[in-house]
Amino acid sequence: MRPDAHARTMLPIPDRQAPGLTTYDAKDPDTSYPPIEPLLPPEGAPNVLVILLDDVGFGASSAFGGPCATPTAERLAAGGLRFNRFHTTALCAPTRQALLTGRNHHSVGMGSITETATSAPGNSSLRPNTKAPLAETLRLNGYSTAQFGKCHEVPVWQSSPLGPFDAWPTGGGGFETFYGFIGGESNQWDPALYSGTTPVEPPATAEEGYHLTEDLLDHACAWVSQQKALMPDKPFFVYLAPGATHAPHHVPAEWIAKYRGAFDDGWDVQRERTFARQKELGVVPPDAELTARHEEIPAWDDMDEALKPVLARQMEVYAGFLEHTDHQVGRLIDTLEDLGVLDDTLVYYIVGDNGASAEGTVHGAFNEMANFNGMAALETPEFMRATMDVLGSPASYNHYAVGWAWAMDTPYQWTKQVASHWGGTRNGTIVHWPRRIAEPGGVRSQFAHVIDVAPTVLEAAGIPEPTAVNGVLQSPIEGTSMLYAFADAETPERHDLQYFEMFGNRGIYFRGWSAVTKHRTPWALVGADLVPFDDDRWELYDGSRDFSQARDLAAEHPDVLARLQRLWLIEAAKYGVLPLDDRTAERLVPELAGRPALIRGDSQQFFAGMGRLSENSVLNVKNKSFSVTAEVDVPADGANGVLIAQGGRFGGWSVHTTGGRLTFTYNVLGIHQYDVVADAPVPAGHHQLRAEFTYDGGGLGRGGDVTLFHDGSKVGRGRVEATQPLVFSADETTDVGYESGTSVSSAYDARTSRFTGRIEWVQLDVGSDDHDHFVSPEERLRVAMARQ
Repeated sequence: MRPDAHARTMLPIPDRQAPGLTTYDAKDPDTSYPPIEPLLPPEGAPNVLVILLDDVGFGASSAFGGPCATPTAERLAAGGLRFNRFHTTALCAPTRQALLTGRNHHSVGMGSITETATSAPGNSSLRPNTKAPLAETLRLNGYSTAQFGKCHEVPVWQSSPLGPFDAWPTGGGGFETFYGFIGGESNQWDPALYSGTTPVEPPATAEEGYHLTEDLLDHACAWVSQQKALMPDKPFFVYLAPGATHAPHHVPAEWIAKYRGAFDDGWDVQRERTFARQKELGVVPPDAELTARHEEIPAWDDMDEALKPVLARQMEVYAGFLEHTDHQVGRLIDTLEDLGVLDDTLVYYIVGDNGASAEGTVHGAFNEMANFNGMAALETPEFMRATMDVLGSPASYNHYAVGWAWAMDTPYQWTKQVASHWGGTRNGTIVHWPRRIAEPGGVRSQFAHVIDVAPTVLEAAGIPEPTAVNGVLQSPIEGTSMLYAFADAETPERHDLQYFEMFGNRGIYFRGWSAVTKHRTPWALVGADLVPFDDDRWELYDGSRDFSQARDLAAEHPDVLARLQRLWLIEAAKYGVLPLDDRTAERLVPELAGRPALIRGDSQQFFAGMGRLSENSVLNVKNKSFSVTAEVDVPADGANGVLIAQGGRFGGWSVHTTGGRLTFTYNVLGIHQYDVVADAPVPAGHHQLRAEFTYDGGGLGRGGDVTLFHDGSKVGRGRVEATQPLVFSADETTDVGYESGTSVSSAYDARTSRFTGRIEWVQLDVGSDDHDHFVSPEERLRVAMARQ
């Protein structure tokens, strides 16, 4: 192996031309220059594939004893290693930013999700430029880089189609190719996709057989094949992050049918079955204990008998979703094998970015956004029974019950968001790299954390940790390479200290011991009664004898607990965890959270064709009066279509013309739709159309009165009985003159939503309902510009 001649600690690698003879004539026999060679990593650097699934608990995948068939994961485990003490951060965006940088999530500003970012450095959602992402380091060392799937690391005020793109995968993230979505979750049947930084529409509809995970793998397989065809000597770094299996749980019906009746015995029985299988596989030690069910989690036997078929169906859908996801991942593994490069590829298959999600309430959800708005009571048992057959289909936005999340985290306590306990942070992980793994099929139990992936990849590639990237001095990577554990199961662990924190749930691991405290409950999203941080009860576990955190030793070893509590505080101060912040609804409001807002003032003007505007790119109309005014030209045969729409089928509002009549529609969670329709069609010609919503006030989520106008003349009046107080959608957007994604109103769909007249502009005003009903276009534009 020839020595590497590049100085790789400073990136980009400086161009240095060796001095020598320069001739006058290129034909001179003494003319000599070395051939130009493309930049490559050090000889022997492997291809790297990191697969990160979403919201999969330790006890879900069959590779780790769970009920959901994952043959691809089992296949890779048989030829690689299972890590049974690999940890995440308890939430998606923090885990992803930690994975992509090799730093703790607070160190890179991602103390929680981007939607709840604050001005505190550890929670700002801003990655410091002193902590360059792994993909950028690999790209500047000669790797081809590509990301497919979910990106939840973009600050919300930078998530519009105009960026800025510093935090986007192809902007500042180091990826040369990106195909996927920006945000925390996506409708699997109708996603809001980007290619690089350009919005693109799905290539087909759900009715035509489209599914997001399948689409992502189509692109990933095609990209890898092309990369090896055109650059066979250049290794790749592929980051595959499907939105699956985050809610909504969407999957073709044939995958659900495989599990018909499999979960009729409920979650308590399922935990027993999974635990027994985990011991058979050896992914938990023989002396491990199955942790007890907390009283906040209902027993299966205590659930309403009439609701049990719905609950079982929820789990059938989820299991089908996870198996379908693993099958699609298998297509990429097959592609690598067909290309003859699988054995030369370091594969990380991380089965979940946190524990299983308990955000679906104790009864599960037809539309998970109901709980995020504090409106879960709308989904009555009768409603759940009536909609159970559409769960998993395009007609639902579903999630499973808390009990199933708990069962999918077997054998541990708690779930996603609970960073204190292993149920929130321990995820089964598989590493496959035949070149460096001497014991295929083995189990590794050294403690590891998601921040360890980046240094492992760098060591495997022979690339040093950079001291400067793009002219900025870098702070040290905070993870520890796992490469030492690949060869020997008995090698002592090297990552022996790690803090955890999420929404006040916190813990510390140190040399086998863990001290933890659960501060808040994941499914109590709105109106939870929280105790002061100093009143939280801490627990203590000896991991050398208690694999699953089943026996609390706080009373027996108060001195050990006190030492670990102090150590947690030291680590928290070191990595930017403080101040602790357990707020929820307040952090959704930029002014209260202290983060920037893209739009300021109380007026915003749009133009036809503007779209893919995230909720944070548009004035907030929730819990207040607002009006929409549009200047339009209507053809002789009338006009139909959307003037402006925010949200979609599962929550939002729109102003549109249907049957030629001006209409205001408010859709509450896909459960109630309120339509106010004008008394007469809009006449042909140039007109100013207006819809006013006058909020009732007196609290959140109240209703209001709607009045419609043509050129200042009242043409319709009606009532909206309720509104959504906190969020419309995690993935639907605002569009002008058309509607992307799903449609707010059942009167049209996205394919028939384009306005058939001409829109000069649309203006949104919020706050006061005391507006003139007709203002000249010139005056309205002048006022709007002054407000901005």
